Amino acid sequence: MMRFLVLLVLSAILVFSPTTTSRTNSSIAKPTCDDHCGNVSIPFPYGLTEDCSLNSEFFINCTTSPDGSPKPLLGHGTLEVRKISVEGQLVIMSFITRQCYQKGISNSRQQGWYRSESFKLYVNQTANKFVAVGCDTFANVYAYGDDRSYKTGSNCMATCNSTEDVANGTCSGFGCCETEIPNVARNVYYSVDSLSYYNDTGDDVNKCSYAFVVQKEEFRFSSTMLTRTWDVKTVPMVLDWAISNQTCLTACQGNTTCVAVNGEGYRCGCKEGYEGNPYLSGCQDIDECANGQHNCSQNADCLNTRGGYECSCKKGYHGDGKGALGCNSSNHRLIMLVLGIALGTITLLISYFCVYLVYRRKKSVEMKDKFFRENGGLILQQRIAQGSASSGTTRIFTTDELRKATNNYDQTRIIGQGGFGIVYKGHLLDGQTIAVKKSKVMDQTQVEQFINEVIVLSQINHRNIVKLFGCCLETETPLLVYEFISNGTLSEHLYSKDKASTIPWPIRLRIATETAEVLSYLHSAASPPIIHRDIKPANILLDNDYTTKVSDFGASRLVLQDETELMTMVQGTFGYLDPEYMQTHQLTEKSDVYSFGVVLLELLTGRRAVFYNGPVEERSLSEHFLLTLKTNQLFKILDANIVCEGNTDELQEIALLAKRCLNVKGEDRPTMKEVAVELGGFRRATKHPWTNNSMESHALLTDPSIPFRYDATFSITTTEYDSLKHHMELPVTAGR
Repeated sequence: MMRFLVLLVLSAILVFSPTTTSRTNSSIAKPTCDDHCGNVSIPFPYGLTEDCSLNSEFFINCTTSPDGSPKPLLGHGTLEVRKISVEGQLVIMSFITRQCYQKGISNSRQQGWYRSESFKLYVNQTANKFVAVGCDTFANVYAYGDDRSYKTGSNCMATCNSTEDVANGTCSGFGCCETEIPNVARNVYYSVDSLSYYNDTGDDVNKCSYAFVVQKEEFRFSSTMLTRTWDVKTVPMVLDWAISNQTCLTACQGNTTCVAVNGEGYRCGCKEGYEGNPYLSGCQDIDECANGQHNCSQNADCLNTRGGYECSCKKGYHGDGKGALGCNSSNHRLIMLVLGIALGTITLLISYFCVYLVYRRKKSVEMKDKFFRENGGLILQQRIAQGSASSGTTRIFTTDELRKATNNYDQTRIIGQGGFGIVYKGHLLDGQTIAVKKSKVMDQTQVEQFINEVIVLSQINHRNIVKLFGCCLETETPLLVYEFISNGTLSEHLYSKDKASTIPWPIRLRIATETAEVLSYLHSAASPPIIHRDIKPANILLDNDYTTKVSDFGASRLVLQDETELMTMVQGTFGYLDPEYMQTHQLTEKSDVYSFGVVLLELLTGRRAVFYNGPVEERSLSEHFLLTLKTNQLFKILDANIVCEGNTDELQEIALLAKRCLNVKGEDRPTMKEVAVELGGFRRATKHPWTNNSMESHALLTDPSIPFRYDATFSITTTEYDSLKHHMELPVTAGR
């Protein structure tokens, strides 16, 4: 009895004693260096002093917060660090941008951003999302390149009348909106604004709008967020870090691998079967046998090896030693039974796999046919058969054709992306270069109108409109196939100092004239008429001769017979949106006139429609431009690259034309046909230098008697110069 009790005690000791493993308990930081700031681990290459970090870019400043607790900050800045992993991710607390209103007036505004400075840090696209919260909210997120020019961006709109309109946990546009952030972003800036200053929302709604980039799993929307002012100032955001000032050979220690990151740096990682900090003494072997990380059979012995392990059957058993049946008894009948079961199972799996492949292929064909019918493929085929569209110009592509043309939509083939979709460069088998637009969403209630747009656009034969070759309807969202334009967008040329200086005024005037002629054609000559609804430099392409090619009709609307106004959800790009359209939701041809007026300003000034890095009064280009007219300081805003060409009289007159296009009321704006005729007159006058309008346009800068009235809603009225165009030798329509 006593012997049994002794054995029982020894067994209990063995069961409850800690299991020893090969996991190293060595510090994650350099020797003699602290590896924690509060409850945040600080693994090397990061460190709490310059000596403990790889270099100054990996310095973590461990400060003391107001409540006395340690607080790690990134470098010498103010961004709080929540988590660091040696796998290459860094979680920081980023700022929330906020704007609040009181009786329709903005009384509190904050800005949000993340700026990389000199660090090789990138905002993780897949781990984060851009969120806008509010009942009268319009938010933007932009990604900057190293040269501080815009790289890409997207926007979000959230509206509601009261908290009864929203659903918890859903960011679908009612009280909350979310979208993906730009890819490979070194610097991210986000802003928030209001459409009607919360004048149309209920009393139960807090009159504040918020926008932020947040780690996906760290945010869940609740309707209570709309009823009170937030106390939270920051949210967690995930960054990717990389090393750039050393080679893999010097930074990565033993038993590690080196992985390139975005073409600008690299990270170290432990090989399979090893663990530890790859930037210190290297990675140590994991003893899978000791810690249970193996799949050896119950009747097998586990032997640890460097970077792995081996299984060997015990005496009297045979097999590879792995898995539940890895070691079997030497009994011949048992072996034959196991072998029969294994062969039967393999045969069954192969048969199941073949059946699955047939089923999957059939399912794929059914899905393609389903999408083809849902996206209006049968309607398009019927229209082609009836002669509504030419089968020679309207081509229906297959998914396989476009997948091969774009190398399975390789990320390196992306040539543009925006709110409506992503554009890929592709090559057809006949050698033709194309641009494939992959739309993000498709409204099933608008299928017939989408097909009508495809037919109309495929029939448009205008030298300044990007040619639509056809579409693919076998995917969930339709794919549109356009001709490829090689010289990029107008925005890429205007916003780059080097490129902008190479575009003289005559070319800019030609671009403006050709764009106006396209819009005039869409409004007056196309049948039915078309409202583009998203005119901006990013949608104006240029070929090698700087010939204009207007593109992106994803937001366009057809004006059917007897329709003069269209009630629609507000769509477009902030900064180019017609203020009357934003207020009334009534889309007219004059909405394109306003957007073109902003583009004309960008050609005159070389500035962006919305620019957040400057003074508040200069953020809206249209507001700033109208203010310079009011104070007779036009040439302070014009692009110096074109002012020095000596065509000041013409610039002044075109500035007045832009002003008329920016009238708040659509009925006070000229038509695009009138604008195109007037710009065409300027082009012809440029070719005939004896035309002189200096006397009429000189008053724009010198006559102080011209009355202006200006308010914050872009409203400006002025006594126009009726004589300004009166003496021009070439007759033009004034557009009043």
